[in-house]
Amino acid sequence: MNFPPIMRIRVTFNKTEAMRYTGHLDVQRAWERALRRANLPLSYSQGFKPHPKINLAAPLPLGYTSIGEMIDIWLDEHFTLETLKSRISAALPPGLKITALSEGEIYGPKLPSLVEGAIYTITLIENIRDLKARVDTFLSKDSIIRERRKKNYDLRPLVHSLSIPIDNANQEQRLSVELSAKPGATGRPDEVLYALGLDPYDAKIERTTLLLKDE
Repeated sequence: MNFPPIMRIRVTFNKTEAMRYTGHLDVQRAWERALRRANLPLSYSQGFKPHPKINLAAPLPLGYTSIGEMIDIWLDEHFTLETLKSRISAALPPGLKITALSEGEIYGPKLPSLVEGAIYTITLIENIRDLKARVDTFLSKDSIIRERRKKNYDLRPLVHSLSIPIDNANQEQRLSVELSAKPGATGRPDEVLYALGLDPYDAKIERTTLLLKDE
């Protein structure tokens, strides 16, 4: 007999270089293994094949790093947040690092349904002399037609902002882009780079923030 979960926690974490080329499903498995190593009483779904009740907010494309990923976890016992952070952190593999942890409503909206947008920082490997002109041209357009899965779509309304942060400390050329991340209306930073005439393989892309609607 399954009982209702006792606790729901939301973990904000970094996905660093050590897991840069680890895919979404493997990241989820890594979390499941870590939670079991931490000996936490995970809550399970009902049905023929029960599975742990955990929700990653949004898939992170392969090759990207992040400092703002989120995962919700349901537990069958209650713990202090300090205890949970300590136990989970000790069990996580290299490449995953907790930055914040909070308690949420047991029956609140599922995390993926709350994601509305995302902010990315793109670091270019080589400086582009006319980068500002390319950005200005992009922003001046009302429509930018791209192709995805052999279907045309308009990238421009999916880009909420695009700018060049001033960062002289590291002498690196960067872009900051805020993209829509709604079902059927998700912008991708690699598509923005292509539209700027740049190769995504000549850049490092990091998701810095997931934008959630109010619960």
